[in-house]
Amino acid sequence: MNFAQEIKNKTLILRVSGDLIGEDNGTQLVSAVNDSMTHQVIVCIIDISGLRYINSSGIGVLITILTKFRNKGGEVYLMNPSESVKKLLLITKLNSIFQIIQSEEEAIAKK
Repeated sequence: MNFAQEIKNKTLILRVSGDLIGEDNGTQLVSAVNDSMTHQVIVCIIDISGLRYINSSGIGVLITILTKFRNKGGEVYLMNPSESVKKLLLITKLNSIFQIIQSEEEAIAKK
């Protein structure tokens, strides 16, 4: 898995690609989240359009990120999931926990 991050208008944007299967790359994502919270960021957009595969550990990473932001009064948005990831979110009922969006502007409008 690869990811890039940027902070724009007090919003952390993570662009994730490849396979999210926990392990080291999961801790790297959580570290990026922890670092952003020191900059008063309370909204996170995770662009998962490039995510090919996600397993239970990867789901755990996303839930950890969601918990951290919600504990600070913030929110996490999953942006542009592929069809296979969308099906996984539906089967696991995580689509009712995460807010799924199509664009950054949609998340900004919901703030």
